[in-house]
Amino acid sequence: MNIQIENLTKIYGPQTAVNDISFDVKTGEVLGFLGPNGAGKSTTMKMITGYIGMGKGDIKIGGKSVRQAPDEVKQHIGYLPENNPLYLDMPVIDYLEFCAAIQGLDKTLIHKRIKEMIGVCGLNREKHKKIGELSKGYRQRVGLAQAMIHDPEILILDEPTTGLDPNQIIEIRKLIRDLGKEKTVILSTHILPEVEATCDRILIINKGSIVADGTAETLRKQAQGNEILRVRIEDEDPKVILESLHELATVKEVDFVKEDQQVFELQSISDQSSRRSIFELCVQKKWVLTELTPLETKLEDIFRNVTMN
Repeated sequence: MNIQIENLTKIYGPQTAVNDISFDVKTGEVLGFLGPNGAGKSTTMKMITGYIGMGKGDIKIGGKSVRQAPDEVKQHIGYLPENNPLYLDMPVIDYLEFCAAIQGLDKTLIHKRIKEMIGVCGLNREKHKKIGELSKGYRQRVGLAQAMIHDPEILILDEPTTGLDPNQIIEIRKLIRDLGKEKTVILSTHILPEVEATCDRILIINKGSIVADGTAETLRKQAQGNEILRVRIEDEDPKVILESLHELATVKEVDFVKEDQQVFELQSISDQSSRRSIFELCVQKKWVLTELTPLETKLEDIFRNVTMN
């Protein structure tokens, strides 16, 4: 089931939390929704789920407007809020049964579905405990289970791996990837490696506006521009090597990374590669070239570049 966001705006008094944004999410796609604190991520997700009202614009779920048919649209959405509100005095099974009933699940299917969610979310050992007795990681699993209890076609997950240990994070990432094969998933997180491990596409929002949209590879190519190389050359004084690298016609900038280890970071001029000229220089000078590594632009760098202003 597709999601269409059309010119969505939300204003709180003098502050514009979401500023005329538009984007689509297709069935079978996991969208990583990123941005600094206060950028408008959670506000957008709350509007998609109908948790808060929209300002201007519209949101369509499977072609139906959230504005015009909110109750019908909500049946297709599973939502894990950022703070994961839970009834701490309820046992896990009772809470999931309560959530299933609220979502209108057929009574004959509820116990089967609870059993499935307990297995999928790794809650078997904790299922008879009260939620208040669980660790933060297991509470997060209960939150995921309630979001999926009615088998929704769309999942909106706000910081789903908060409080999980590394093993649990790996399990939840795999679960989200598997769910994303047949469902539409919007995933908000501050953990950038998680985005690359889990998401098909990345959308970055800053100050209420979309500042980047694409796959991790596409965003890297857009941000990379000039070629950057890490080079290690031996058998000569580092300063002599640095000067020689500077003189190459394809080189824009070069500097030491580690002078004592004779490691350099080099940037080529636009639309040029320096790899062949570095190799030929080393052959000519009879220097030993022990490393020549292209450096990728990190997702952290891309995020910083588009959200700093």
